[in-house]
Amino acid sequence: MTGILMAFSSSFFLSLIAVALVLRLSNKRAWFDHVDERKIHTGDIPRLGGIGFAIAFILVAAVINFSITGGGYLFLPCLFALLLTLVFGVCDDFRPIAPNYKLILQILAALCVIIPGYTFKRIIYIDDAGFLSDLKWLGIPLTFLWFVGLTNAMNLIDGIDGLAAGLAMIISVFFGLIIYTSGKNSQLVLYCISIFGAVLGFFIFNAPFPRARIFMGDGGSQFLGFSLALLPLLEDADSRAALPVLYAAALLAIPIFDTTAAVWRRVRDGKRINSPDKAHLHHKLLHLGLSVRGVNAVIYSMQILLGILTFISIRTDGWRSLIILGATYLAAISFFAVVHFMNRAANKKESPDSQLLR
Repeated sequence: MTGILMAFSSSFFLSLIAVALVLRLSNKRAWFDHVDERKIHTGDIPRLGGIGFAIAFILVAAVINFSITGGGYLFLPCLFALLLTLVFGVCDDFRPIAPNYKLILQILAALCVIIPGYTFKRIIYIDDAGFLSDLKWLGIPLTFLWFVGLTNAMNLIDGIDGLAAGLAMIISVFFGLIIYTSGKNSQLVLYCISIFGAVLGFFIFNAPFPRARIFMGDGGSQFLGFSLALLPLLEDADSRAALPVLYAAALLAIPIFDTTAAVWRRVRDGKRINSPDKAHLHHKLLHLGLSVRGVNAVIYSMQILLGILTFISIRTDGWRSLIILGATYLAAISFFAVVHFMNRAANKKESPDSQLLR
């Protein structure tokens, strides 16, 4: 428990100080977030808050690895991958990087994790389920897709004050709870708590009370996506105890489903996959009349429900675990479907010119 308190307090206060410094520098240098078709904010708001919490987490994670738990060098490539994701994300904030180059950089960061052996080993926990319980070589392309997908998913869902940060804190808490109750990896619990503390230090500046003072930017959101993608893989590199992909994906279903829906919309409409729009989950909830705080409350609540169901599924044995896991996915799908059809019904009541969300 002492280690948990130390990891939380050090990451929180480091983040708090770092974000405050970045905020001051950004206001002085006029490093403000630009408004595009995906964003809804107005006014000049700095965009580099992710630098603060990212640096705080990287520093605390390095101390945890080498001092508190006596970790080895296998985690060093993971730290390098996190730093690489942050640096190129911040570069993207200042001058947008072409999608093809961005994809190459994300693959390079994923390679830093995959080469030491941090890949998905199985899809589910049941030992007699054939290939589902032993992915073998399929774990490598699946892990690539996992990292690239989640890095971009957290970037896409970062559209209103406090949403991406709040989701990341809830997800990291449930990851930590899952690992803590399994008794397998105390070091990973400390990483989860460090992410929570670092993002909380930023969230204080980003919460919509009444509005955010600084955004995390693409550097911050991509760093968060990569960090959360890393958590279910951080068991011993040669162990099969890493969290199976279906359980990890259930815990991250909201950003995953939101991004999947966005890709489908753009392919359907003949647009580029990376083109911005205002038809994400949070946009639809805003269109239904919710305030920013209301949208956050709804999505946070759904994320907590998914976390509870995933936790119960993992702590349940045999095929009952799959039944609860299926219920988790069904809950997420139902949530997105209800919001979608409520939004469509609201559009039909408006004039054709206002029907922007589909």
